Amino acid sequence: MADEQAFIEPPAEERRTARADAAPRSDAPARSDAPAKERRTRDEPPADDHDEPDDEKGGDKGEGKGKGKKKKKRSPWGFVILGVIVVIAAIGAAWYFYATRNLITTDDAFTDGRAITIAPQVKGVVTELDITDNQFVHAGDVLLRIDDRDYVAARDAAKGQLDLARAQFEASKINAGVIAVTAPARLQQAQAQLASAKAQQVRADADYRRQHDINPAATTKQNVDQATAAAAQAAAQVADADAQVKQAAIVPQLIDQARAPIPENSAQIIQAQAQLDQAELNLSYTVIRAPQDGWITKRNVERGDYVQVGSSLLSIVTPQVWVTANFKETQLARMRPGDHVAITVDAYPSLKLSGHVDSIQLGTGSKFSAFPAENATGNYVKIVQRVPVKIIIDSGLDPNLPLPLGASVDPTVTVK
Repeated sequence: MADEQAFIEPPAEERRTARADAAPRSDAPARSDAPAKERRTRDEPPADDHDEPDDEKGGDKGEGKGKGKKKKKRSPWGFVILGVIVVIAAIGAAWYFYATRNLITTDDAFTDGRAITIAPQVKGVVTELDITDNQFVHAGDVLLRIDDRDYVAARDAAKGQLDLARAQFEASKINAGVIAVTAPARLQQAQAQLASAKAQQVRADADYRRQHDINPAATTKQNVDQATAAAAQAAAQVADADAQVKQAAIVPQLIDQARAPIPENSAQIIQAQAQLDQAELNLSYTVIRAPQDGWITKRNVERGDYVQVGSSLLSIVTPQVWVTANFKETQLARMRPGDHVAITVDAYPSLKLSGHVDSIQLGTGSKFSAFPAENATGNYVKIVQRVPVKIIIDSGLDPNLPLPLGASVDPTVTVK
């Protein structure tokens, strides 16, 4: 640039005057080329004579004044820099491959845990609500209460039925004991009456024969008739006594009949006790308590609501949290339970968790979906399946950073 500013080309008229004064006219054409050549020399950077091929010089001389500037020679530093970049990239790729050859990662992973659904086991009106949203509760804490008046009445009625069954059972036992004593006694009494009747019959028969065997003149008609009636009455009494003996003779059957209500009444006691237990259980169901420690979530119940059996009232999320990672089936070849896992959480980039592979589900996600694929029909397109892997978190959790279920995480498994 300095050379260009220093050199100022004189006007054409002055150049012609100078050439005419300096040399003869015959030398004008040769000298006329000097300023142009000089200008080109000044405009172009100096170059070593040994770097320019001889044929280029000769060619420039033969081409004349209309030839453009000469081409510059490219610097070798560009190739050197390019080679260095290629070498650095190759070294970086080799290092990255070596550093990550035993690492398996996926972004299809989420936190998981136990969400316990709380549902009433009896119906009624909610009279007391002792919780609020996202509250931490301990196992056994009262969550809510249902109106228990109907269930108290049912409990009292069941208790009355139990007392009645027990009274009937005791009465049947007493009756069986009485029958066990009186039945043999009635048999003995009937046998004694039969013996007495037979004795009376023997006496009546003797009187009957005596009145009929003696001389009619020695007796009267009245005595004969009385003897005959007495003999017939004695025979009837014997028959009646014999029937009483036969009736009283079934003592074992009578005792068994008296004892038969005992097992029945005992069964009624068991039934009444079961009804009482159920009534007390239903009464206890009116007080809903927390089954485990955890946080209240998805609460959709308020004081005064009428709840039905089995309706979802709320959920309790327990403190135990793990990761369910859906790895591709092509990533499971070297993965085994116990492999170390590094976990990052999208919600908390600074939180670094450490865990291990607990288990690999024996079934892909699509196998247990609501509408599993029917691969035996139509055209088949092979799709890489994903298999859920359970990862246990060993360390790194921060109590001040709650980890909600379903949060996105990025696990990296170090395989052996």
